[in-house]
Amino acid sequence: MIYFVATPIGNLKDITLRALEVLRGASVVFCEDTRHSLKLLNAYGIKKPLMSCHKFNEKEAAEKIIAAAQKGDVAIISDAGMPAVSDPGNGVCRALKEAGEQYTVIPGANAALSALVLSAFDSSRFAFAGFLPDKGAARKRALEELKTYACTLIFHVAPQDMDKTVKELFAAFGERRACAVREITKIHEEAAPFLLSEGLKGEKRGEYVLIVEGCGEVKNPLAELSAREHVSRLMAEGLDKKTAVKRAAKERGEDRQSVYMETLDL
Repeated sequence: MIYFVATPIGNLKDITLRALEVLRGASVVFCEDTRHSLKLLNAYGIKKPLMSCHKFNEKEAAEKIIAAAQKGDVAIISDAGMPAVSDPGNGVCRALKEAGEQYTVIPGANAALSALVLSAFDSSRFAFAGFLPDKGAARKRALEELKTYACTLIFHVAPQDMDKTVKELFAAFGERRACAVREITKIHEEAAPFLLSEGLKGEKRGEYVLIVEGCGEVKNPLAELSAREHVSRLMAEGLDKKTAVKRAAKERGEDRQSVYMETLDL
């Protein structure tokens, strides 16, 4: 049998008894980074052959996995969490399906769901967006689609991309509450709430799960003002009229020209 095994996202004790049983019984373990996975296996005294399965070799790895499964059980893990979810493995899943190979999942720690709980945002309905596309056009299309979602949004963000991502979210979504969660299950676990307009303060370290409220949850007090009052308030905060009109129109979801026509006397 081929097993996709969830591994700890921080604390090494967050691994299931069944996951350890599968890893001990596997003839080979395919992993994202052999050096990283070796630490986990060593912590539990598990000695197994390790083979690479990362985003650059999934096709070749899938062929090796299928061949290895003819000789014994195979375990597939990523550096943390569930393989194939914002981690290598999805290509392997497709290849196994196409080849008619049976596989199963050993569930476990999940960064997105843990962060959602830590944020205290609405968890009745949510959408997992993972990492935004790298390319500008695809990234813009993704943001345009996501801004209409009424449910809570969950993103994965690398520390070096956090400031840029928050600015892009504010430009696309307007003002919303957000929460940046990092170091989940570790000593320095943190869930920092902030407004998109303000950005996340402080040094950015470690991988983040960014939780952003959906458009259905937004309660912007400025939207309760008239267009003229809205623009006037933004100008009082230091924005020039053109910028204030543009921002007010975005925050109100109204046409920029109609907002401008209501502010001719300002």
